[in-house]
Amino acid sequence: MNSNVRNFIKTLGPGIVFAGMCIGVSHLVQSTRAGADYGFVLLPAVLAAVIFKYPFFEFSSRYTSATGESILHGYAKQGKWILWLYALVTVATMFIVTAAVTFVAAGLMGNLFGLDLDTDKLAGIIFIICAVILGGGKYNALDGLLKMVSFVLLISTITAAFIAFYNGGAQISSDFVPKEVMSGSGIIFLIALMGWMPTAVDMSTWTGLWAEERIKQTSYTPTLKETLLDFNIGYAITGVLAVIFLSLGALVMYGSGTELSNNSTIFAGQLIGLYTGSIGEWSYLIIAAAAFSTMFSTSITVVDGYGRAMDRIMTLLIGKQRKWSYMLWIFIVAFGGYVVISQYLNNLKSLVDLATTVSFVIAPLAAALNYKVIFSKEIDEAHRPPKWLKGLAIAGLLFLSIFTLIYFYVLIF
Repeated sequence: MNSNVRNFIKTLGPGIVFAGMCIGVSHLVQSTRAGADYGFVLLPAVLAAVIFKYPFFEFSSRYTSATGESILHGYAKQGKWILWLYALVTVATMFIVTAAVTFVAAGLMGNLFGLDLDTDKLAGIIFIICAVILGGGKYNALDGLLKMVSFVLLISTITAAFIAFYNGGAQISSDFVPKEVMSGSGIIFLIALMGWMPTAVDMSTWTGLWAEERIKQTSYTPTLKETLLDFNIGYAITGVLAVIFLSLGALVMYGSGTELSNNSTIFAGQLIGLYTGSIGEWSYLIIAAAAFSTMFSTSITVVDGYGRAMDRIMTLLIGKQRKWSYMLWIFIVAFGGYVVISQYLNNLKSLVDLATTVSFVIAPLAAALNYKVIFSKEIDEAHRPPKWLKGLAIAGLLFLSIFTLIYFYVLIF
């Protein structure tokens, strides 16, 4: 095997884990809802969010390649107050975000295994499984699981979308009234859609933490080119699948008069129906297993990401790492997520919209932190972003800030 290929295989991992985190609520729920409620009208918004957020996720991987450390170390070097600020943002969002992704995973698990249990009990089972896997194998288990699941869902989704395009879409109901994007509720959903498209900007710090772990796993330090190729593959997958999920919702549900349910288990059945309606009922078990596995992988990635990030933040702030800290944060994140789910048992849309909207509102701050760090003096010229990427980052900051102001304007007035 060529040495370049062999080295890239050693590098490959953090980008796939990132994709596994993204292909969850933002894709299975929000993109599908966008297509089902608005057709292809919101496709430009999905593409804009993916494009304008790209620099800030790329900066995190670039920083780790340049320094060998997570971008959280860059925050600390810019000033402890910046790290404290990021810690507050993380604590403010982690329970809501964890609850949102696990809420959906619980519904898919109930649908797949035919479990007649409340969502909070199903979620509790998922949290326990996550803690056991992460406590035992940590990154190794996570990395292997996501590579397999991502491939199955990718093939299934592309197949379902292709057949839906071929069949020409759903029959428009005679009493169908299209929803207006330029309305209060339409704009609020638009913000929620872009909040996690492809995921929340404040989660960008996790890619560096996973890259560090991958280096420990393989004993190989990748070049900047290899690191960015791994990240770009994962990011491209998230963008393509976002468009495909929106297309599935638009082709199979838009205009049909079918509303996506607020109940997680019923929603799971509707989601799987998007595939089986296109591919055929024979595919039910394959699709149900792939969809659940994807959302479970998102749940375990989010729990791991928040646990890993808070462990590192506390180490940088306090100056001493404790072996039990990671598992303590895993427990805190899981328990907090469970408590939030217990308050939103049959209100999937409200929980998801709350989580995604909060993420979008804090996105300009998270993006500005990454921009500040990657252009700091500690990053040498060879590792700094090219001019086109710097220009895109500035445009991205404006994009995120303007839509955040629009959201507050609609909310207040």
